[in-house]
Amino acid sequence: MGAPDDAAPVLPAEGSLNATFCATLVDEWSGLGLTSAFVSPGSRSTPLALALVGDPRWQVQVLLDERSAAFAAVGSGAVTGRPAVLVCTSGTAAAEFHAAVVEAHQSAVPVLIVTADRPPELHGVWAPQTIDQRNLYGDAVRWYCEPGPPDPSGRDTWRHLAADAVSRSLGVVPGPVHLNLAFREPLVGDVGDLPVGVGARSPRPGSAVARPGAQWGLTDEDLARLAPLVAGRRGVVVAGARAALDADDREALLDLATSLGWPLLCDSPSGCRVPHPAVVSTADAILREPGVAGALRPEFVLRVGGLLSSKVLTAWLRDSGAVQVGVDRFDRVPDPDRQLARALVADPATVAAQLRSLGAGPAPAGWTARWTQLEAIARRAIDATLDAHGEVVEPAVAADVLASIPDGSTLVVASSMPVRDLEWYAAPRSGVQVWSNRGANGIDGVVSTALGVATSRRPTVALVGDLAFLHDSSALVGARARALDLVVVVVDNDGGGIFSFLPQRESVPSATFERVFGTPHGADLVALAAAHGLDAQRATTRAGVRAAVAGALARGGTRVVVAASDRDHNVAVHEELNAAVAAALRAAGTDQPAGP
Repeated sequence: MGAPDDAAPVLPAEGSLNATFCATLVDEWSGLGLTSAFVSPGSRSTPLALALVGDPRWQVQVLLDERSAAFAAVGSGAVTGRPAVLVCTSGTAAAEFHAAVVEAHQSAVPVLIVTADRPPELHGVWAPQTIDQRNLYGDAVRWYCEPGPPDPSGRDTWRHLAADAVSRSLGVVPGPVHLNLAFREPLVGDVGDLPVGVGARSPRPGSAVARPGAQWGLTDEDLARLAPLVAGRRGVVVAGARAALDADDREALLDLATSLGWPLLCDSPSGCRVPHPAVVSTADAILREPGVAGALRPEFVLRVGGLLSSKVLTAWLRDSGAVQVGVDRFDRVPDPDRQLARALVADPATVAAQLRSLGAGPAPAGWTARWTQLEAIARRAIDATLDAHGEVVEPAVAADVLASIPDGSTLVVASSMPVRDLEWYAAPRSGVQVWSNRGANGIDGVVSTALGVATSRRPTVALVGDLAFLHDSSALVGARARALDLVVVVVDNDGGGIFSFLPQRESVPSATFERVFGTPHGADLVALAAAHGLDAQRATTRAGVRAAVAGALARGGTRVVVAASDRDHNVAVHEELNAAVAAALRAAGTDQPAGP
């Protein structure tokens, strides 16, 4: 006899329930435009891992090291604007995600973190591979949710859970979201019918990449306050790496700078450092000359996003006495020196257009002309000094890598010296996206971040120091088989080169300095890459580095170029560059006040 129509449904086996729940999440995420996942192997996460690899709409990368997988997810989210799904098993695996979660939080990068967990009955009894994963990442996530083991009575909420996670990751301030999903055994089962309900939707590729952040501009009251501070003033625009600027922002800021006759001081990750009359790429070297820095004191500073890495620029802004206003769509304007008169959460392109619409008179002609003159003088001095060196010099490596990679590429730059050399000495360049993990400014996970960027199927180059490369060497595991176009350029000066520029170098005994700060590693980086099956070569001349990078890009795949440097020589070259700019500025008599 058949069961009556209104009989209660037969409860599926636990394995099938897990599989159906995870397949529903994956299907909903697919409908919202998500396509990328990074999975570290483990048992408790089996239901979700199988759901992802079993769906042909998804690109799944399996990485052994959870920390590497997490930073790869950051790289993917940074360049696509979509959260990648990041999956691990229970226990300390989840703790390995934490550094990348912090970076995603502070850089406003969307990531969807899914940690598998033991069910409630296995907590508090010292079950193996069980830790307290509740709110593991604290305030670094936009949302934390622990729905408990899948339950048939909650089928109608599964799609809502998936959609809510994506929505919160892409909120006004994008960032990481943490789902802690508990699964009971068995962990393998057949997928049943997926729930539909109000949460179901047809695939909408790209629907998860709407422009995030504040979409509004200044109020009429704000504009009225700013108008007299802008009109005819000696002003500057400073755009930093955390600005998260897009093409609309860049064009609006360039138009504003042009109309007001203001220089635009910016780093490569801001997206604004393109060939343009308003763009100044040599501010750090220019402002090291005291007479010039004093003559260039601004009256108004519009800061968009983060500060540049230059301490010289930061000190100049601090001591200028100018009115400073910060704008960022993600409410991420740093103000460590407490200099901002206002910090505005607003859309940079809208604000720039509003200020331009005021019709305010431009800065004095002498102000505009002086910055243009200084940029030309400093650029010639920098290029001539670098051209005089045939050996590997680290500023030239940064400048050459940016100049040589093809349009449509992404350059991932490590914190520490690479990002500074790029900011201080590289010429403006268009057609290349530059990313750097400047949320927390760490060197960890930079190769993995580049790997995640490369999964977007665009040519990717990473510029890193040797310590950053060694710190993240687990990213090389399986890299050859991933079929990604990724060239890793490693500046190898056998240690922590940035410390040679800090007071510790002179104040700490040499042997102690080397042990604690210089940290020579003595590792053969070419051999390390080769041990992972990667093509790698070492270059000792500037021409050799150029040729190696060009060859690696032409051949495709994942390859490593090691540029051999020397820490003491690197310090001397930086001093030579800055001295050359200073001498050129003095010779041109540029230390007179700019404008009335």
